[in-house]
Amino acid sequence: MQDLLLEMAKGLVEQPDAVSVSVDEPDAEGVTVYHLHVAPDDMGRVIGKHGKIAKALRVVMKATSTRNGEKVQVEID
Repeated sequence: MQDLLLEMAKGLVEQPDAVSVSVDEPDAEGVTVYHLHVAPDDMGRVIGKHGKIAKALRVVMKATSTRNGEKVQVEID
């Protein structure tokens, strides 16, 4: 899951070396939080107009996690 988010984000930004993903342990409800870190100049590229790209990233991650029986949340830091 972490690799999927990392590869999707690297394809969107101009500085792929600055992209990183950190993962929190699942909470009491079983939700794993993925924190996506990008360069400040690339933040707009990852969020997109009106948050459309960020929403698409979250939809793909949620669909993949549902298939694996997991619960995930993506935060862009």
